[in-house]
Amino acid sequence: MDLDAVRTFTAVVDAGRFAGAADRLAVTQQAVSKRIAALEKDLGVRLFTRTARGTRLTADGQAFLPHARDLLRAHERALASVRPGGRALRVDVLGRRIAPASLLRGFHHAQPEVALDIVTLPDLDAALAALLAGTVDATFRAVTAQPLPDGVLALRVLDEPVQLLTGPAHPLAAAAAVRPSELAGHRIWMPTLAPGAEWTAYYDALAAAFGLSVEVTGPHFGTDPVLDTIAAAADLATFVGELTHLVWADGWDLRRIAVRDPVPVYPHSLLWHRDNPHPGLARLRAHLAAAPPTGAGATWTPAWISGGASHRADRRQVSSPAGPGAPWSPAGRRARPPCR
Repeated sequence: MDLDAVRTFTAVVDAGRFAGAADRLAVTQQAVSKRIAALEKDLGVRLFTRTARGTRLTADGQAFLPHARDLLRAHERALASVRPGGRALRVDVLGRRIAPASLLRGFHHAQPEVALDIVTLPDLDAALAALLAGTVDATFRAVTAQPLPDGVLALRVLDEPVQLLTGPAHPLAAAAAVRPSELAGHRIWMPTLAPGAEWTAYYDALAAAFGLSVEVTGPHFGTDPVLDTIAAAADLATFVGELTHLVWADGWDLRRIAVRDPVPVYPHSLLWHRDNPHPGLARLRAHLAAAPPTGAGATWTPAWISGGASHRADRRQVSSPAGPGAPWSPAGRRARPPCR
């Protein structure tokens, strides 16, 4: 159905005459007459009768009018859904309990007028494919050694300290902090490591740098079974991000232990496509880039991390391939303290 003809039909109804509809639509009266005639031909009914005072709806015209208005409203909603800023900003955070989700919550609290649609994609390849396809506007990821696809840009937004998580019977359970080198010989169990994932590459590099033994034995049944196993074991520990939100039963008595000298930090970056026009994306980038750095000291990231260097003296980023409006921001800021 020709929506211009439907729009002309409602304009004639509202104006009460063809001439008035022509003025409203900025077309000639002849064009109005042709559109109405074409619409009546398509529908197979007469919509108007002419009177000395103008036009009057026929019974069929009265029946068609509410549906015509519904058609025009649906058309406007369809257009609004894809206009820049007309739909929610769609962002991938990998997991809803980890640091990127905290960053996005902070953005929402600062700018609640920007509608958000949160998704969780399984790995970097899936996230990059979604960026290129336009099914997501941005993703939080660690940028590994592989080159980014043409048009995909990155903004380093957070260096998140890695912590050791143990049960109460573990030999390191009472420690306030440990050095990475002191973890050599201890069993680090991480069934969440998936082949080819960017976080797997990070922990492989961490293990190689400090002589650690990271085990991925057994299937991953979810967070609670991992925490339950760690809580009961005297010889198992695992790594978690400082901002990872964990909640566990009181009887588990798990311990989150700082790792220092140097601090292994997981580098989170925001990735997006340079041709994406969504205004909410620009606001998210500006919000993340404006965050001040906190803390200092020696940190460690794999040498292949984009912008990374082993044992940096502070947590500021020094260069950016991200293009206009996307300087690499100071990293290392902390969001609210994690639960337990």
